[in-house]
Amino acid sequence: MVCDRCILIVRQQLTNLGFDVGNIVLGKVTVSPDPEPLKLQEISAALQVLGFELIDKEKDQLIEQIKTQVIELVHYSDLSDVQQSLMNLIAAKLNKDYVYLSRLFSDAEGITIEKYIIQQKVEKVKELLEYGELNLNEIAYKMGYSSSAHLSTQFKAVTGMPPSKYKAQDAGDRTPLDQLNAKL
Repeated sequence: MVCDRCILIVRQQLTNLGFDVGNIVLGKVTVSPDPEPLKLQEISAALQVLGFELIDKEKDQLIEQIKTQVIELVHYSDLSDVQQSLMNLIAAKLNKDYVYLSRLFSDAEGITIEKYIIQQKVEKVKELLEYGELNLNEIAYKMGYSSSAHLSTQFKAVTGMPPSKYKAQDAGDRTPLDQLNAKL
Protein backbone atom coordinates (compact mmCIF):
# COMPACT_ATOMS: atom_id res chain seq x y z
CA MET A 1 0.00 0.00 0.00
CA VAL A 2 1.49 3.30 -0.99
CA CYS A 3 -1.19 5.89 -0.35
CA ASP A 4 -4.14 6.81 1.84
CA ARG A 5 -6.61 5.56 -0.78
CA CYS A 6 -4.88 2.18 -0.79
CA ILE A 7 -5.24 2.04 2.99
CA LEU A 8 -8.93 2.93 2.71
CA ILE A 9 -9.58 0.22 0.12
CA VAL A 10 -7.78 -2.44 2.15
CA ARG A 11 -9.65 -1.38 5.31
CA GLN A 12 -12.99 -1.67 3.49
CA GLN A 13 -12.10 -5.07 2.05
CA LEU A 14 -11.04 -6.48 5.42
CA THR A 15 -14.15 -5.06 7.10
CA ASN A 16 -16.31 -6.67 4.40
CA LEU A 17 -14.62 -9.99 5.21
CA GLY A 18 -15.72 -9.64 8.84
CA PHE A 19 -12.56 -8.38 10.52
CA ASP A 20 -12.16 -5.57 12.98
CA VAL A 21 -9.32 -3.53 11.53
CA GLY A 22 -7.07 -2.05 14.18
CA ASN A 23 -3.87 -0.34 13.22
CA ILE A 24 -3.38 0.14 9.50
CA VAL A 25 -0.33 1.87 8.10
CA LEU A 26 1.54 1.67 4.84
CA GLY A 27 2.48 -1.98 4.35
CA LYS A 28 1.05 -3.38 7.59
CA VAL A 29 -2.41 -4.21 8.94
CA THR A 30 -3.54 -5.46 12.33
CA VAL A 31 -6.88 -7.28 12.42
CA SER A 32 -8.92 -9.20 14.94
CA PRO A 33 -9.68 -11.94 15.33
CA ASP A 34 -6.45 -13.51 14.09
CA PRO A 35 -7.31 -15.08 10.72
CA GLU A 36 -7.21 -18.85 10.35
CA PRO A 37 -5.30 -20.31 7.34
CA LEU A 38 -8.45 -20.60 5.20
CA LYS A 39 -9.43 -17.02 6.03
CA LEU A 40 -5.89 -15.89 5.08
CA GLN A 41 -6.41 -17.45 1.66
CA GLU A 42 -9.72 -15.58 1.34
CA ILE A 43 -8.01 -12.31 2.34
CA SER A 44 -5.22 -12.96 -0.15
CA ALA A 45 -7.68 -13.62 -2.99
CA ALA A 46 -9.73 -10.52 -2.15
CA LEU A 47 -6.63 -8.32 -2.07
CA GLN A 48 -5.22 -9.75 -5.31
CA VAL A 49 -8.38 -8.71 -7.17
CA LEU A 50 -7.59 -5.14 -6.06
CA GLY A 51 -3.93 -5.35 -7.11
CA PHE A 52 -2.49 -6.01 -3.66
CA GLU A 53 -0.75 -9.05 -2.29
CA LEU A 54 -0.55 -10.58 1.14
CA ILE A 55 3.05 -10.81 2.28
CA ASP A 56 3.81 -13.38 4.90
CA LYS A 57 7.49 -14.29 4.55
CA GLU A 58 9.80 -12.35 6.84
CA LYS A 59 12.21 -11.36 4.05
CA ASP A 60 9.35 -10.25 1.78
CA GLN A 61 7.96 -8.18 4.63
CA LEU A 62 11.35 -6.56 5.13
CA ILE A 63 11.59 -5.68 1.43
CA GLU A 64 8.14 -4.10 1.59
CA GLN A 65 9.19 -2.18 4.71
CA ILE A 66 12.20 -0.85 2.80
CA LYS A 67 9.97 0.26 -0.08
CA THR A 68 7.51 1.85 2.33
CA GLN A 69 10.29 3.74 4.12
CA VAL A 70 11.69 5.01 0.80
CA ILE A 71 8.26 6.16 -0.37
CA GLU A 72 7.49 7.87 2.93
CA LEU A 73 10.86 9.65 2.96
CA VAL A 74 10.88 10.71 -0.68
CA HIS A 75 7.22 11.57 -1.17
CA TYR A 76 6.13 12.78 2.26
CA SER A 77 9.24 14.40 3.76
CA ASP A 78 11.32 17.48 3.12
CA LEU A 79 14.66 15.96 2.20
CA SER A 80 16.48 19.27 2.63
CA ASP A 81 16.46 18.56 6.38
CA VAL A 82 17.97 15.07 6.10
CA GLN A 83 21.58 15.11 7.31
CA GLN A 84 22.52 11.51 6.46
CA SER A 85 22.12 9.22 3.48
CA LEU A 86 18.59 7.93 2.99
CA MET A 87 19.89 4.36 3.05
CA ASN A 88 21.50 4.85 6.46
CA LEU A 89 18.30 6.48 7.70
CA ILE A 90 16.23 3.53 6.46
CA ALA A 91 18.62 1.02 8.05
CA ALA A 92 18.33 2.86 11.36
CA LYS A 93 14.52 3.03 11.16
CA LEU A 94 14.31 -0.70 10.46
CA ASN A 95 17.02 -1.47 13.03
CA LYS A 96 18.90 -3.61 10.50
CA ASP A 97 22.38 -3.61 9.02
CA TYR A 98 22.77 -1.54 5.85
CA VAL A 99 24.77 -4.24 4.02
CA TYR A 100 22.18 -6.91 4.85
CA LEU A 101 19.28 -4.73 3.65
CA SER A 102 21.14 -3.78 0.49
CA ARG A 103 21.94 -7.37 -0.44
CA LEU A 104 18.43 -8.60 0.41
CA PHE A 105 16.78 -5.86 -1.65
CA SER A 106 19.08 -6.30 -4.65
CA ASP A 107 18.59 -10.07 -4.71
CA ALA A 108 14.81 -9.79 -4.53
CA GLU A 109 14.17 -6.72 -6.72
CA GLY A 110 17.02 -6.85 -9.23
CA ILE A 111 18.13 -3.27 -8.48
CA THR A 112 19.94 -1.61 -5.63
CA ILE A 113 18.12 0.36 -2.96
CA GLU A 114 20.05 3.42 -4.11
CA LYS A 115 18.65 3.08 -7.64
CA TYR A 116 15.18 2.54 -6.21
CA ILE A 117 15.58 5.73 -4.18
CA ILE A 118 16.68 7.61 -7.31
CA GLN A 119 13.64 6.30 -9.23
CA GLN A 120 11.35 7.47 -6.44
CA LYS A 121 13.04 10.87 -6.31
CA VAL A 122 12.69 11.30 -10.07
CA GLU A 123 8.97 10.48 -9.86
CA LYS A 124 8.59 13.08 -7.10
CA VAL A 125 10.51 15.62 -9.21
CA LYS A 126 8.14 14.90 -12.12
CA GLU A 127 5.21 15.61 -9.82
CA LEU A 128 6.76 18.86 -8.59
CA LEU A 129 7.56 19.94 -12.16
CA GLU A 130 3.96 19.29 -13.21
CA TYR A 131 2.64 21.38 -10.32
CA GLY A 132 4.80 24.27 -11.55
CA GLU A 133 4.96 25.92 -8.13
CA LEU A 134 8.73 25.56 -7.63
CA ASN A 135 11.65 26.26 -9.93
CA LEU A 136 14.35 23.64 -10.50
CA ASN A 137 16.68 25.08 -7.84
CA GLU A 138 13.89 24.95 -5.25
CA ILE A 139 12.99 21.40 -6.25
CA ALA A 140 16.63 20.34 -6.00
CA TYR A 141 16.86 21.82 -2.49
CA LYS A 142 13.56 20.26 -1.37
CA MET A 143 14.62 16.84 -2.69
CA GLY A 144 18.01 16.96 -0.96
CA TYR A 145 20.19 17.34 -4.06
CA SER A 146 23.45 19.25 -3.75
CA SER A 147 22.58 21.28 -6.85
CA SER A 148 20.09 21.55 -9.69
CA ALA A 149 22.82 20.20 -11.99
CA HIS A 150 23.01 17.00 -9.90
CA LEU A 151 19.22 16.67 -10.02
CA SER A 152 19.23 17.24 -13.80
CA THR A 153 21.92 14.59 -14.32
CA GLN A 154 19.98 11.96 -12.37
CA PHE A 155 16.70 12.97 -13.97
CA LYS A 156 18.14 12.63 -17.48
CA ALA A 157 19.78 9.29 -16.63
CA VAL A 158 16.39 7.87 -15.57
CA THR A 159 14.04 9.54 -18.07
CA GLY A 160 16.31 10.18 -21.05
CA MET A 161 15.54 13.91 -21.04
CA PRO A 162 16.41 16.92 -18.91
CA PRO A 163 13.79 18.30 -16.51
CA SER A 164 13.23 21.37 -18.70
CA LYS A 165 12.25 19.21 -21.68
CA TYR A 166 10.00 17.06 -19.48
CA LYS A 167 8.24 20.14 -18.15
CA ALA A 168 7.89 21.64 -21.65
CA GLN A 169 6.31 18.53 -23.14
CA ASP A 170 3.68 18.40 -20.37
CA ALA A 171 3.22 14.68 -21.05
CA GLY A 172 2.34 13.57 -17.56
CA ASP A 173 4.54 10.55 -18.16
CA ARG A 174 4.63 9.42 -14.57
CA THR A 175 4.93 5.85 -13.35
CA PRO A 176 2.81 4.50 -10.49
CA LEU A 177 5.02 4.17 -7.41
CA ASP A 178 4.43 0.45 -7.03
CA GLN A 179 5.57 -0.21 -10.62
CA LEU A 180 8.87 1.68 -10.70
CA ASN A 181 11.31 -1.22 -10.69
CA ALA A 182 9.04 -3.29 -12.98
CA LYS A 183 10.18 -1.11 -15.91
CA LEU A 184 13.81 -2.19 -15.63
